[in-house]
Amino acid sequence: MVSTGWFCLAAMIAAYGVANLLQSIAAARTTVHHTFDPSLLVRLASHRTYVLGLICQVLGFVLAFLARRDLPLFLVQASVAAGLGVTALLGVLVLKWVLPRAEIALLGLLLAGITALVLAAEPAPARPLGAAAVIALAVTLVALAVLGFFAVRLHGALGSVVLGSLAGIGFSAAAIAARPLASEHSVTGYLGNPLLYLLIAHSLVGQLLLGLAMQRGSTTAAVAAMDAAGAVPAAIVGLLLLGDRIYPGREWMAAVGFVVTLAAVLGLTRYAEPQHHHATAPGGHPGGRAAERPGVRTAGL
Repeated sequence: MVSTGWFCLAAMIAAYGVANLLQSIAAARTTVHHTFDPSLLVRLASHRTYVLGLICQVLGFVLAFLARRDLPLFLVQASVAAGLGVTALLGVLVLKWVLPRAEIALLGLLLAGITALVLAAEPAPARPLGAAAVIALAVTLVALAVLGFFAVRLHGALGSVVLGSLAGIGFSAAAIAARPLASEHSVTGYLGNPLLYLLIAHSLVGQLLLGLAMQRGSTTAAVAAMDAAGAVPAAIVGLLLLGDRIYPGREWMAAVGFVVTLAAVLGLTRYAEPQHHHATAPGGHPGGRAAERPGVRTAGL
């Protein structure tokens, strides 16, 4: 019998791809913030486009949560990166983006890597996390907030990649919390599990960091950095602590697929020129309007 996790995984990729595109459009229309200010989420929420993107992201989050019930984290987290392909395709069709040939090749490489992971992953329920791991997730949350406070001082492509990477670590921690949490079978079990609250907190911090990252440079760079930084910790923790499995004899395929996927995502950060024009918030740097990415035209929706 085919696990429902596979269907959730495919729908998740589509939902995240649409979410990335819609949220980047809204972030581009919002004044750039140079402080780690949660009010950015309130500003973004005033844009209908961002709200639609957020709905798609929540849908993707729910689908990912359901997929993690049976599928290993190294597959689910790496597959989130496949949403980049959906984002790029929609950018070409809707916003008239013109993608360099190298970027198209990297997206193809990304698809090949995800395919290898799909063939290697063996569905299985997760093992519970111990108290030490739960404490580690809480410490990570505090560390992300502190690092984010200083990282917002970075601008342009560097700021986009650094903030995107921090967002990826936040979402990775949320994924680690979600894998065993998905095995709960009652409302009481969910509400009484500290992993639920760590999942929510990491997701909110990750969302704020991603919004800040998208304001500073290329959407592709921000999301690629997020996916690259988020995939590795989740894969390691999943295999070591959560009982994630690989079909016997396909370990090489999983390793190659993961490395290829990660390489493709990192390669996509090469295209880090800004894609949108931004207004700069008070206190920002002079000349705060980001240059439009050469060869890429953006259109409003």
